[in-house]
Amino acid sequence: MLFDIITIFPHFFDSCLKDGVVQRAIEADILKVRAFNLRDFTVDRHRTTDDRPFGGGEGMVMKPEPIYKALNVLKEESPEARVILMSPRGRLFDQALAGELAQFQRLILICGRYEGVDERIREHCVDLELSVGNYVLSGGEIAALVVIDAVSRLIGGVLGGESSAEKDSFSDGLLEFPQYTRPRVFNDWEVPELLLSGDHAKIAKWRREQSLGLTYEKRPELLDSAQLNKKDIEYLRSLGWRKD
Repeated sequence: MLFDIITIFPHFFDSCLKDGVVQRAIEADILKVRAFNLRDFTVDRHRTTDDRPFGGGEGMVMKPEPIYKALNVLKEESPEARVILMSPRGRLFDQALAGELAQFQRLILICGRYEGVDERIREHCVDLELSVGNYVLSGGEIAALVVIDAVSRLIGGVLGGESSAEKDSFSDGLLEFPQYTRPRVFNDWEVPELLLSGDHAKIAKWRREQSLGLTYEKRPELLDSAQLNKKDIEYLRSLGWRKD
């Protein structure tokens, strides 16, 4: 999997990609992440990447020419690469979308700044606009890191165990069940006895019910699209849940 990032701050990604799962996958040659300085695709001596908006208004808008030139250069390598613009008006990023993006061999992520990018880039050069949440960031770099991390986890070999990602929160639309480790008692707080029983069937049932209960309590809107079976629905109804 290849991630190409178009940004005016390429060094932003240096430290963020030096640790953890993504770095191990890069070292294992499972992933490749390249950050390209948008200023390298400018033609004026000031290396200008933004200008004032037509019609007036606050802030600056990222110019179309450097982004267009960068995309042309990058897509010469693989024309089928998916071009994604990090944008607050884009499709909301979630686990299902991360799974869709993990099917591609190459993603090109455009990191906007200021008041955004010239609309002509959105209209003619972008396959998908993507938002990581209903809030404002200083630029698309942080959002791009979120996408890289979430998508990478779903690529075979990145996590080591193929089932690891399948058990994460949101993988089936539910929050993950509580996790415990040693010591058995800490500050007089004990691990649930059932988890020490060795009865895997009962543990699996407890974990499923915990996931359902936590989702109902903390993120009930997720239940509308979660993968629920008949027993799940019965348990949720016992907690008071009613599907509209």
